[in-house]
Amino acid sequence: MKILAFSDLHMARNRAAELVEASAKADLVIGAGDFCNHRQGLDQAMDMLSGMACPMVLVPGNAESADELRDAAPVTAEVLHGSACDIDGVRFFGLGYGIPVTPFGDWSCDMTEAQADEALSACDSADILVLHSPPKGVADQTSQGHSVGSTAIRDAIERVQPKLAVCGHIHDSWGQNGQIGATRIANLGPRPNWFDI
Repeated sequence: MKILAFSDLHMARNRAAELVEASAKADLVIGAGDFCNHRQGLDQAMDMLSGMACPMVLVPGNAESADELRDAAPVTAEVLHGSACDIDGVRFFGLGYGIPVTPFGDWSCDMTEAQADEALSACDSADILVLHSPPKGVADQTSQGHSVGSTAIRDAIERVQPKLAVCGHIHDSWGQNGQIGATRIANLGPRPNWFDI
């Protein structure tokens, strides 16, 4: 399976066009959250991606809620948030939102570490974890050098050991990769990222 993955589109029209063009070579597209800005413009963001003909697996970022994304996503998309799906023999588990709680205010869709831990307890196996927030200590550093990833996500990766865990959220760490045990971690950003599973 040839997978195209991205995060943090934030309604960037030129990035969306690049992703739609790239998707012609993909078997599946993963979108790891933050399609819009401050809970505004999600329908327009989905319209920008409407040229993608292959199946999609999406998780909400902190810029859109799970319900908002389910309402706006194309019918070909699986929206995961504390849930799993199987596509062509590959098992996906997804969890969106900002974890831990961000300082961004009321518009941001966030979860506490305890809430995330509870949601991730439903994941007993996965080939790919689709996350918005990164795990603590990997691809999670701000420009000031602070590690702001999630301990609950790190614990779940250590427990489940998927082949791949993709995330976004921390813009300063876009493009960074790391490893937790057997699991490759990739902070995606809004450009085409390719994976073969």
